Amino acid sequence: MISGFRSQWPITSDLAAPRGRVRVFGTEAGLSGRFLEDLVIAANEAATNVPQHGGGGGGTLTAWCDGAGVDLEVVDVAGTLTGAHLDTERESPGRVAGLWLIRRPCEEVGLVGVAGHVRLRLRLYRRGGRRSDPTGDHQR
Repeated sequence: MISGFRSQWPITSDLAAPRGRVRVFGTEAGLSGRFLEDLVIAANEAATNVPQHGGGGGGTLTAWCDGAGVDLEVVDVAGTLTGAHLDTERESPGRVAGLWLIRRPCEEVGLVGVAGHVRLRLRLYRRGGRRSDPTGDHQR
């Protein structure tokens, strides 16, 4: 994995663009297999919440990596996501199921409100990082 590799993209209603860009980012950073797929899924679910629940205000998706793993940050400029969304244990009517899906591959998930914006931070550790994968499926 290339340490210090970083990219940032705008989030618009074209959600295929961030998925493709994160996949390229991950590949260029040296990721593969299940870890790359988990990264793309987490980024997609996080980015989807901006146009869907963010009031149309737009946002940004930033990805960077270090020797231990990958971080994603999604900024919702409308500031509508809350900590209650992160506490959703499973998909249910009226809840933001995407945030529940994000928690599955990510070891760390945090939501912070800053100056009217909301920053959703995600952390995925590579193999040998904080979370171990007993199946050996993750190529971290």
